[in-house]
Amino acid sequence: MEMTTLESVSALRVDGDRLWNSLMELAQIGATDKGGVCRLALTDLDRQGRDLVSSWARELGCTVRVDAIGNIFMRRAGLRDDLPPVMTGSHIDTQPTGGKFDGNYGVLSGIEVLRTLHDHGIETEAPVEVVVWTNEEGSRFVPVMMGSGVYAGAFTLDHALTAVDRDGISVRQALNDIGYAGPDAVGGRDVGAYFEAHIEQGPILEAKNITIGAVEGALGQRWYDIVITGQEAHAGPTPMELRRDALLVAADVIRAVNRIALDHAPHGRGTVGCLDNFPNSRNVIPGRVSLTVDMRAADDATLDSMAAALARTVQDLAVPGKIEIESKEVVYFPPQPFEPRLVQAIRDGAATLGLDHLDVISGAGHDAVYMARVTPTAMIFVPCKDGISHNEIEDAQPDHLEAGCNVLLHAMLRCCGTIQTRAAKQTV
Repeated sequence: MEMTTLESVSALRVDGDRLWNSLMELAQIGATDKGGVCRLALTDLDRQGRDLVSSWARELGCTVRVDAIGNIFMRRAGLRDDLPPVMTGSHIDTQPTGGKFDGNYGVLSGIEVLRTLHDHGIETEAPVEVVVWTNEEGSRFVPVMMGSGVYAGAFTLDHALTAVDRDGISVRQALNDIGYAGPDAVGGRDVGAYFEAHIEQGPILEAKNITIGAVEGALGQRWYDIVITGQEAHAGPTPMELRRDALLVAADVIRAVNRIALDHAPHGRGTVGCLDNFPNSRNVIPGRVSLTVDMRAADDATLDSMAAALARTVQDLAVPGKIEIESKEVVYFPPQPFEPRLVQAIRDGAATLGLDHLDVISGAGHDAVYMARVTPTAMIFVPCKDGISHNEIEDAQPDHLEAGCNVLLHAMLRCCGTIQTRAAKQTV
């Protein structure tokens, strides 16, 4: 193992090839024919991925602990192991047609940070931990971001353990089946700081040719279930002016959702993702339509304004005795700002490394959103090809992944206090 001097700490870099090879090795577990990954939460494939990542941490002398919801904590001891750890991580479960990088990059960037510290004989004052969160994707079990949600107290452990998949298998049973029903309590301990590296899952960084996104926070979300009830009737004999066409009204709702989002630029988002048309027959006027609405914004005032606009739309489109509309809010995630001090550490790290960076807002939910409720938190984004994610063709450039990991390394070191090397020590 080579010496690390005081001067070389600021010049410390991760091994980009090793990071890439680790990503490709993990991607073989659940690999799909189209080059993606299907590794659903708490399946045997997930167990294999967990075992592999944990083995890499143990090879570095880290302790590995698992809590009752299956979150894995891989800890590299600090010079003062009583201090709260500086933590990084993400998830390794995927969508059914997922890619190699979503979540996986955040976990393996953490492993690469551990390897880099180990290679250079660096000891940090505070411990460093890498975490694998359980069931972030929500593809098999609901709610999404399950492990971090229980950790942060967003919902109870029992609520998570009793969730079932389509086959009636509970989270509790699945954890036991793969051997990851851990003995540790969930949460209830201090964390000094939490960082999460992630592909952007959007097109902004790539379009602007910028390598690093310093994520200032995540959009808040309001989800609605809307049911529009008219009356089904024969498509031939029923005159146009006498129809009670629920689908026609649904089309107006869809257009309104799009307009509301555009009216609340730049961070307003509006999506109708599910549509159920009854009776869904070629020659029958639709009598009932169910649809979902997903609205997002960067602050509560904007989100409230969008919600009020949707409520007015529903009220205006309803016609007493002809068209009834029921709108029910089913999910609310408040906008989540990240810790300015940690966001600045990411900006500073990018600048020190000579990397272009851009302040961005995350449109998607991440484990970091829940962690921000209990500890100072920030995220690092890197570009992904064409902004595509949750897709087997998801892709990212090795040099971008390496750059993001280098920013992660130096941002974490800024939070670790004194850095002791074999030759000297440095306070950052």
